[in-house]
Amino acid sequence: MLSFTYDQIATWFAGLMYPLARLLGMFASAPVFSNRAVPARLKLAIGLGITMAVVAALPPQPSIDPGSYMGLLVLFWQMAIGVAIGFMMRLVFAAVDMAGSLVGMQMGLSFAVFFSPTTGGQTAVLSEFLGLVATLLFLAINGHLLMVDLLVRSFEWLPISTTPLAAGGWRYIVQYGSMVFAIGLLLSLPMLTALLVTNIALGILTRAAPQLNLFAIGFPISLAMGIIVLMLGMNYLGPVILSFFERGFGAIDAMLQALVQV
Repeated sequence: MLSFTYDQIATWFAGLMYPLARLLGMFASAPVFSNRAVPARLKLAIGLGITMAVVAALPPQPSIDPGSYMGLLVLFWQMAIGVAIGFMMRLVFAAVDMAGSLVGMQMGLSFAVFFSPTTGGQTAVLSEFLGLVATLLFLAINGHLLMVDLLVRSFEWLPISTTPLAAGGWRYIVQYGSMVFAIGLLLSLPMLTALLVTNIALGILTRAAPQLNLFAIGFPISLAMGIIVLMLGMNYLGPVILSFFERGFGAIDAMLQALVQV
């Protein structure tokens, strides 16, 4: 008859629980995986499948009692690492949403908002459109698989241990958050420039012909010009967003390295 000691059961349970916590943490914050349309049971099933597939190839883990204070602290660290990995890529999508909000406000579509199942709140219609384009590009380059591969390789760079995480990694996340505004502005700058020229032209036209009703002709012209510029720029939008994805993956590597450094 087989018999197992408490230490053996705790070791087996910890060997599966800690990698699963890091993986589910990424699922909770990463693009595509964190979509509310994906059932929680499906996320848990995928997480268990990936964890059981890679747990044998992971570096040796320290023997930590999962029910002890240190075991719970290590569990929290693993969840924080997974959330941080997904959040770094989420910032790129937030920059795309910001670009859509800026362009939509300049076009006069700031009032066109609806409930977004992705964010769980009110989102501008142009932000939702650009977000869907970014999501399709992310899936086209197998970004979701690259995220899983990056998380699995993170166990080599940042193995499970009782060593506290360095504060430099969290500081890097805060500093990289400022890039959301820079990336969003760069992405929307061509369309904002075209709409600014349109508004200047409308202002000159109003001064030249005061009898024209600016509110009657300004909104349709700004809206039409914004749609035209957006259509012309769609061919050039893909490579720019892909470069931002590459920057996001590089930022994840830098963040993990900063978490290791003490």
